[in-house]
Amino acid sequence: MPLDFRKVSHTKHRKKMTHTDNKRKVNVRTFAQLAAEGKTAEYLFWVGSAGSYDDRAKKITRDFVRILEHCKIDYAVLGTEETDTGDAAKRAGNEFGFQMQALQNIEVLNGYKIKKIFTCDPHDFNILKNEYSELGGKYQVLHHTQFIANLMDKGNLNLTDSAFETKRITYHDPCYLGRGNNEYDAPRTILKSLRAEFREIDRHGDKALCCGAGGSQMFKEAEPGHKEIFVERTEDALKVKPDFIATACPFCMTMLTDGIKMADKKDDVKVLDIAEIVARALDL
Repeated sequence: MPLDFRKVSHTKHRKKMTHTDNKRKVNVRTFAQLAAEGKTAEYLFWVGSAGSYDDRAKKITRDFVRILEHCKIDYAVLGTEETDTGDAAKRAGNEFGFQMQALQNIEVLNGYKIKKIFTCDPHDFNILKNEYSELGGKYQVLHHTQFIANLMDKGNLNLTDSAFETKRITYHDPCYLGRGNNEYDAPRTILKSLRAEFREIDRHGDKALCCGAGGSQMFKEAEPGHKEIFVERTEDALKVKPDFIATACPFCMTMLTDGIKMADKKDDVKVLDIAEIVARALDL
């Protein structure tokens, strides 16, 4: 069944990011708003399609924003000017669709003279960092775990981790962060700073098994006769008997959460993004 790239690659944020909860309201600035005031921001937070529209991924976005606000980071978003990076189109073979998306985004990014970007999505991280440059978009791009780890290294972020004391945490390596960009240390640096017990999955690091969502597989059914990859990967994680499975990708979040439900472990094991873990440790 062919993918409908109108849904995957041409969605837009319809309003600026605002979130309200029982703690506080945060109004996130856009580059357009800053430009109207003759200002700019040091960093662009690339929210991504998942972080904007998927209900579960929105929670990751909100918690990362809490961390940014807590650390007084000078950042802004594109708001309605951000469209999908085109990653799913490219991975599925629609190079034309990808280039249309990329060139549109690059025009906006370069128009605001943006140089530094961070994002919670390894797929967007990879394509902005490694593939936009071929089309004229050259940026310093960080994954949110790298950015958080840098804040910790500089002493700007100290975790108070009573929420995870006596708990066991394991970590699933997202493909586009790990094998795709050789980033294994930043997520583990964060998790090992907690007083929780950190336990590795047998297949981890450059030997980690994919969650099953990469390469645009997120949008299609598994091949007939094959075991669902996300089920196998969830089984890997459950072998260490964790209280929490940490990951750092909205696609992995979806797949592992489904795997936990299928294993009937949703009341015993929680899947959290590292941004959510940090926010809980800071009681944000």
